[in-house]
Amino acid sequence: MTYDTNMPAPGGKELYAPKRPKERKWSNQPTPIVQAKSVTGSSLVVVISIMCFLACLTAGAVYLINQSAAAWTDDIASEVTVQVGIDSKGNIDDKLSKVAFFLTNQSGVNGVRPLPAEESSVLLEPWLGDGATLKDLPIPRLIAVELDRANPPNMTALRETLNSNFENTSLDDHRRWQSQIQTVTRSMALGGLAVLILVGFATTAIIVSATRSAMSSNREIVEVLHFVGATDRFIAREFERHFLSLGIRSGLVGASGALLIFVFMPFFMRLLGGSNMTSAEIRRLLGSAALDLPGFILLGIVVVVIAALCMLTTRYGVYRILNSQHH
Repeated sequence: MTYDTNMPAPGGKELYAPKRPKERKWSNQPTPIVQAKSVTGSSLVVVISIMCFLACLTAGAVYLINQSAAAWTDDIASEVTVQVGIDSKGNIDDKLSKVAFFLTNQSGVNGVRPLPAEESSVLLEPWLGDGATLKDLPIPRLIAVELDRANPPNMTALRETLNSNFENTSLDDHRRWQSQIQTVTRSMALGGLAVLILVGFATTAIIVSATRSAMSSNREIVEVLHFVGATDRFIAREFERHFLSLGIRSGLVGASGALLIFVFMPFFMRLLGGSNMTSAEIRRLLGSAALDLPGFILLGIVVVVIAALCMLTTRYGVYRILNSQHH
């Protein structure tokens, strides 16, 4: 018996075969023990981001100050000042020329520049008053001497030669200023290190608390995993992955915020009421106030340390909790 497929169905209605239901696709990806969008994870992202922001801000500020202090030290070390006082003859201009000529012929000296009387007076105005008062005082003249960094002269021998050949003449190699700059820089570095240590302790305490909370909320899952033969190492690795990912995301957010602060620092100072003079002082203190390649690498190291701290703290906390449950 044959059927004509073009013939209409009985009653004049067309027949439609029911659609075959689609097969459900199952994911091969394993379901994590600690959900990424859990309350613990979302709150920790904010807290760890703040901690990483503070750490990056501190590390970047200390780095900029160290770079600026190193530049100051190099500039100071490459130049000395010779102070020429009035002698018994009273002709200081002639004496200034003789001292400058003597210094020019010394080995290790690249340049000699006698400062005009007006420039010397400007340097003393903050302490002795305006120029009209300074004209009546026997102000010594100054000579800026640029040294050869590769082959500098013997400062002790040069100082003794000046004192023996020229009356009331002294040489200042700025060692006192170098020592003060180094002291301030070391103090700031120690302060920054103390802040970083405190941030590390706070982050560790937060991660320990979050690990306990995650273990408590997933206690039934952990027990089932133990029942089917999962080892403590496997369970700890699952928690490590979650907190490592959280630490990386939080670290990147915090480092980005700190980077924006360094980029827009002059603008923020003007917005808060600072003048152009304030911005100039910031550039004088911190240089260009912009991080170079080593500075960016330093912020990346801070992110890596924060992420590693999250992972290692989680591993220690999970093993400790699991061992206590076994006993």
